[in-house]
Formats: sequence, structure tokens, C-alpha cells
Amino acid sequence: MPNTKPTGVAYADPQLDSLTVDGVITATGGVVGNVTGNVTGKVAIATITHTPTAANATATLTAAQVATGYITSTSAAAVTLTLPTGTDLGAALGAVRGTIHELYIDNTAGASTVTMAVATNGIKSDAATTTAASFGQLTVAAGVTGQGRFTLMFSSATAYTFTRTA
Repeated sequence: MPNTKPTGVAYADPQLDSLTVDGVITATGGVVGNVTGNVTGKVAIATITHTPTAANATATLTAAQVATGYITSTSAAAVTLTLPTGTDLGAALGAVRGTIHELYIDNTAGASTVTMAVATNGIKSDAATTTAASFGQLTVAAGVTGQGRFTLMFSSATAYTFTRTA
């Protein structure tokens, strides 16, 4: 039986896993979680604050590190960061076909470059391959311009493509 309640009544139920509504939702305190379907009307742009994870030496990142969405490096030496396997990262993110994850690399306090590398079940996207100077650029400079945004797009629960998007 669907969850129903009268209009205008506050509702908080820790046992409620999902709620399907056919009609208008007014949320004065915001909506936490996933919203699917068409969103119309006044929509606020979300500001996302990540908890940085440091990676200051060449290493394979853990799925938990990548799941934070924000990696910093302050290394004086060049660093290569290899992404986790598609299986590990997919499990950490609860990924399915169509899952998209943004990963930011912040090397503004670093003194050398950070180079990204993909692992098993992770491949550079077609855009990254055909336009290597932009979407395929896997190096993040050091200093004030040393930031990069990468998009991981899952084609299954265990495989992703990787593209630089900023």
C-alpha cells in the first residue's frame, strides 16, 4: 500500500524508504536524497561542499577516497593517481548503468603535476580519446590553476568511462 497522508501535515518516518507522489511537493526545509523525474518551477542550484582527501604520493586511490569526490595534493614531486577498479568503485558508489560521479583534483598547493590514470574496467571515454588536449588531458598543473574536474560515467555496476570536464 502506498504511503499517503493528508496535505499540510508534517511527516517524518525513519522506516520510510521511498515515497512516490503524483502531484506537487512543497519542501520548505529542502529535500535530502535523490529526486527523480521532471523538476519544474523555481529550482535552487545546489552548493556542494566536499571533505578533501589528501593524496600526496603516487598511489592507487581507494574507492572510498574517490567516493568523497575531492582529492588534494600538496606534493613537491610529481604524483600519479590511479583510479580504483570499476568493480571496487562501483560497489562503493552503489553504481548501476547510468550512474555519474564527479571527481575534483585540487593541486593548487602542490609544486608539481598530478597525473590521473585509469584501472581495470575504467577506460578513457571516446571524447577523451579523440580530443586528448582537452577532455583527455589527465594532467593537473600545480599552483593557482591546478584544479581539474573529471566525470566518471558507469556503463554497468563494474565499468566506467573517464573524461576530464574542466
